[in-house]
Amino acid sequence: MTHTTQVDVHITEADFERFRDFFYRKTGIQFEASKRYFVDSRLADRIRATRSPDFRSYFVALRCAPDGAEMQQLVNAMTVNETYFFREAYQFDCLVNDLLDDVAKRKRAGKPIRIWSVPSSTGEEPYSIAIYLLERWPGLARYDVEILSSDIDTQVLEAAQRGRYSERSVANLPKPYLAKYFDRMADNQYQICDDLIGAVSFSRVNLTQMGETTQFRDIDIIFCRNLLIYFDDLSRRIAADAMYDALNPGGFVCLGHSESMSRISSVFTPRRFPDAMVYQKPLEGSQS
Repeated sequence: MTHTTQVDVHITEADFERFRDFFYRKTGIQFEASKRYFVDSRLADRIRATRSPDFRSYFVALRCAPDGAEMQQLVNAMTVNETYFFREAYQFDCLVNDLLDDVAKRKRAGKPIRIWSVPSSTGEEPYSIAIYLLERWPGLARYDVEILSSDIDTQVLEAAQRGRYSERSVANLPKPYLAKYFDRMADNQYQICDDLIGAVSFSRVNLTQMGETTQFRDIDIIFCRNLLIYFDDLSRRIAADAMYDALNPGGFVCLGHSESMSRISSVFTPRRFPDAMVYQKPLEGSQS
């Protein structure tokens, strides 16, 4: 094993361009030239891990593999997952102060409110949503809420379902919440409680592949934060269309602080609430 990790892998400019185009077609993620070192490093790791003699052999096997297992390993290696609990908390404030009540007033009796968090990363965002609902939304006593969360990276989905977090991940949590919903482990990690793990349904999805997003329908609120910055204009429009199709009329999209739906698609209406700017699917006179 030590010998395989020491094999020198040379990736030419042409190799990088071929791989970048291929990865973009498969995932919608486009790597700029400035990411060359990152891409080469992760790609070389996968070439060594599969014991391929060089880039060409690896690339042929990658494209021809019928089960897609190596492609998933590569996606896991190439995606960056940087998050923590209560990140950009002003949007969670907006969720419990305005968005949920806005959705609830149109909700038919017996119909759940559905929230979709994508990408899930290692679960901090969907679990933050669950904590906010439990602690700060009185309507939870009257309405059933389903939390769905998805990512293209299967490794982070597995980590999310384990629910084990570092001190850094939980640093922004109020101490009473940390004590209530987490157990501190011997290794200074924090284990989230089983009730919260059971409150979120995790699944793998590529937001730019239409065949994978059709399963998401009747969604009321989507959190899609700090993902579209990795896409080019075409992939952003595809993702925006997927979110539009998934939402009920009157549903909302929350983007990251540096992202703007208005620059991507004209099908959503900007809505400014006291805590945050969000984007709404037109009502069209329908009831969710």
